[in-house]
Amino acid sequence: MGKIAGSKNLLRDFGRQVDHVDHQVVGWMHKWGHDLEGIGLAIVFFWFGMLKVMGEVSATSIIAKTVYFGDPETMVVVLGLWEAMIGVCFLFRPLNRIAIALLIVRLPGTALALVLKFDECFEGNILVPTIQGQYLIKDMTLVGAALVIGSTVRVRQRARMMRRSGLAQKRLESIGQIGDSQRDDA
Repeated sequence: MGKIAGSKNLLRDFGRQVDHVDHQVVGWMHKWGHDLEGIGLAIVFFWFGMLKVMGEVSATSIIAKTVYFGDPETMVVVLGLWEAMIGVCFLFRPLNRIAIALLIVRLPGTALALVLKFDECFEGNILVPTIQGQYLIKDMTLVGAALVIGSTVRVRQRARMMRRSGLAQKRLESIGQIGDSQRDDA
């Protein structure tokens, strides 16, 4: 019986240690994940957007051929500038909503290209995308990442307001403006 009880304690202790490490890792991811995701999106959109502006070959040309607002060469530059603006907006948290709006406006062009230019996006089978198709599919995934960032905008504002109200309460306590009976109500 002693060995079994010792083994159970050892497993319980190990489980607690794993749980502690898990809490630390999840806390770190919660603290830094959205910021790193925003920076990553900013880099990708600005970098790839500027490549288009500078005339580098890009899978976006397929979108420019799908959305008929003008000459495809001009549209690639316009889309490049659009992407660069998305990147800049992701760098500054107050502009994240604008970045998401710009990205959502661009999304129909991506989806249309996948449907209307099927032969250029897939190698005969929807499970085998071409390089251009892979790029467009990744673009759609980036929209999901952007929406995750967008979902935190109000949470961060609420947290800031709570911190500010907590600081205000501490200041009032420190100068004796709030008594013990008022603390619970504040």
